[in-house]
Amino acid sequence: MVTETVVHPFKPVYNENSKIIVLGTIPSVKSREENFYYGNPRNRFWKVLSCLTGHPLPLTVRDKKELLLDGGIALWDVLKSCDIDQSKDSSIINPVPNDFSGIINRTGIKAVFTNGKKAQELYRKLCYPRTNLKSRCLPSTSPANGGYSLERLLSEWSVLLKYI
Repeated sequence: MVTETVVHPFKPVYNENSKIIVLGTIPSVKSREENFYYGNPRNRFWKVLSCLTGHPLPLTVRDKKELLLDGGIALWDVLKSCDIDQSKDSSIINPVPNDFSGIINRTGIKAVFTNGKKAQELYRKLCYPRTNLKSRCLPSTSPANGGYSLERLLSEWSVLLKYI
């Protein structure tokens, strides 16, 4: 396993109208190349959110931010930095959590959702003691989670609609 230290390159996306926050682990290699969250075209994150919110599938960073902010959705990642092999969440070592106090204090966030089991594990261990906001784990939208069809993801992720 060859790991590299990755420092989170993106700011969180949120505004005062954000009602929920969705957290991944840390941006993938492809996302870092694309310079925004969920940049791998095979990742179904943007497809899921567009279907659930009724927005057209966003193709630009501007459109992605608009979808999130119009929908009351904040987006960030659990980790500020870590050592990782490529984009393999299972390889994460030396995790350093992001500080969520600024987002929580400036928004009306009522619910925290994690995109996948590793994000959930890291949030519960490193962040929950500071935020006191429980999180709900949603199935990963990653192409590595091929066992979930788009329809199954939409069914599981539809819980977001109760909060936004």
